[in-house]
Amino acid sequence: MILHAVPHLGHRSTLPWIVWLHGFLGSHQEWQEFEPHFPDWSQLRIDLPGHGGSAAVRVQNFAGVDSALRNTLKHHGIDSYWLVGYSLGGRIAMYHASRPESKGLRGLVVEGGHPGLNGEAEREARALSDSHWAQRLMHENFQAVLNDWYQQPVFRSLSREQRAELVALRVQNNPQALARMLEATSLASQPDLREPLSRLAVPFHYLCGERDEKFRAVAAELRCSLALISGAGHNAHREAPAAFSSALLTLFRHYDL
Repeated sequence: MILHAVPHLGHRSTLPWIVWLHGFLGSHQEWQEFEPHFPDWSQLRIDLPGHGGSAAVRVQNFAGVDSALRNTLKHHGIDSYWLVGYSLGGRIAMYHASRPESKGLRGLVVEGGHPGLNGEAEREARALSDSHWAQRLMHENFQAVLNDWYQQPVFRSLSREQRAELVALRVQNNPQALARMLEATSLASQPDLREPLSRLAVPFHYLCGERDEKFRAVAAELRCSLALISGAGHNAHREAPAAFSSALLTLFRHYDL
């Protein structure tokens, strides 16, 4: 299966592609405003399964998502690329990077993504939580569920206006498709990727909002380069887009010029 994606050709065809992976509830539109900041690089903004133009794509697990990602890259003729993933997209990017067959990967950038739980009690608790949210998405008013979703502690740095803006964007999705994707890619069933990530042969960079204490701690457990986005929380690219773009541009220029 091939995921819906929007390609944009850059000025320099010799550079690796930038492949953008959004978070849960997002779409390829999440990254549209960043496209002009990287004019030299060709870019691919992907809709993950259950989201946006890929709402009808069903997967059972991380292996299924990764297979769809690989098929999509092949479909667009992309054999040299950086992955940039936020939250769920970051988890998918780390899973992809940890596979030995990811020969075309040139680098990995993760924003607020978790490498995996390493305790059974944590996994059980997360499975219950994700199942609860999936049931709510299936059976309750979608906008009400979204309002509650963005009240979670990880989003506490968002203003009331930012929450309302996100809900207005996310309500365009299909809640049943989202529920299926949430269960297929629950953190409870994600492998613990710390060990394979420690052996990556490509650059691994982690971007994190300065105020995102949870994921600053997560990043400290990984063998990666950490850049903090000043004044931002978990959704750093939305809260501080200029600083986020600047950090990425500095990173890409370091490797690709």
